[in-house]
Amino acid sequence: MGWWFRWMRRMMYYMPLPPPYYQPPQQQQQQQSQQPAQQYYPQPPYYMPPPMPLIPQTPEEELAMLEDYKRALEMDLKDLQDELRSVEERIKELREKIERKRSIPP
Repeated sequence: MGWWFRWMRRMMYYMPLPPPYYQPPQQQQQQQSQQPAQQYYPQPPYYMPPPMPLIPQTPEEELAMLEDYKRALEMDLKDLQDELRSVEERIKELREKIERKRSIPP
């Protein structure tokens, strides 16, 4: 798993849903000829404020928060160790492949 997966897993708690896109109502051709056409401007983009850090209210809440954070870090550590192991295996395979090419005369 890549770094983006860990980032998304952490950020999914903070990300609110984007607002719905405003679509102007459909007008019939007859109404457009009788009334002047109204111009609809697109809704400005929604900029998400940075996530606010959670301030624990009690020691019990802080303990629960830190235990959850520790669990998440342990999961990240396991993912990183697995990823590092797979990268080391690929490096070893590529080095062996290069050595085999060098040892075989053309």
